[in-house]
Amino acid sequence: MRHFLWLIDYTKEEIKEILSIGFEIKKETKAGVFKPYLKNKQLAMIFEKSSTRTRVSFEVGINQLGGNGIFLSSRDIQLGRGEPIKDTARVISSMADLVMIRTFGQERLEEFAKYSKVPVINGLTDLCHPVQLLADIMTMIEFEKFDFDKPSQTTVAYVGDGNNMANSWVVSASKLGFNLKIATPKGYEVDDFIQKKAFEFAKESKAKIEFLYDPKEAVREADVVTTDTWVSMGQEEEKEKRIKDFKGFEVDKNLMSLAKKDALFLHCLPAYRGYEVSEEVFEEHAEEIFTEAENRLHAQKGLMVWLEKQQKN
Repeated sequence: MRHFLWLIDYTKEEIKEILSIGFEIKKETKAGVFKPYLKNKQLAMIFEKSSTRTRVSFEVGINQLGGNGIFLSSRDIQLGRGEPIKDTARVISSMADLVMIRTFGQERLEEFAKYSKVPVINGLTDLCHPVQLLADIMTMIEFEKFDFDKPSQTTVAYVGDGNNMANSWVVSASKLGFNLKIATPKGYEVDDFIQKKAFEFAKESKAKIEFLYDPKEAVREADVVTTDTWVSMGQEEEKEKRIKDFKGFEVDKNLMSLAKKDALFLHCLPAYRGYEVSEEVFEEHAEEIFTEAENRLHAQKGLMVWLEKQQKN
């Protein structure tokens, strides 16, 4: 049984396999070919956090693969009314072939997976967002900013909150071997546990990971620049404080000019112009950003097909 809870559980070779399948399926999709890789398979999608891209990409994805997606809001199922997670896991996994969960605490996801009879996919938790990183790596490959065989030639700069996206970039770099510079304001650093784990894996992958407080130092000569919202779901009461604390961390034209001339800019969306990214930078890199958004669909199709193959082996 293989779950997809976070990238720490995956090797570089496995991530490459998943994305290879995703690229092949994307090529077929663009040609109007829809092979029923997951014919009659049922994907249960549990949402305890709202979503645009996650819901659309998984629901469209499973349908294009010949299966069916079932949307389950915590408002509509017993999980939201106090039923133990392990009971919900046992019931749903007895009827569905795959389960995707978008929730708050990572521990909720992991408890569900512990009692599930079928693969469980992390659609986002407060700790990490691994399916987004699959899409991001796919986009970097398409724009010729990353090569699995030459990872040390890529430097990524992440500017902003040390949140689940920052955590995911750190883990990805440590596993795949590319260089990463994370710049956060003081008090908003990446989780200590994630940092420790990343340095352990980086010893093998040879990734160079730096944790900084100066966004200019992070972005200088970067091949890829990325950021995320300063105010995530559940943090609305902190908005004014965060805006003040993140002063100087907006990816604007001046900051972006420090990166390589042809640097890629990525954003997992939704983007708040005038905060973490300027309108000018966003629109200048819109093709990259919306290719990244579309790649959620293709990378996740690759993931679902890969997980199904593991079930058969």
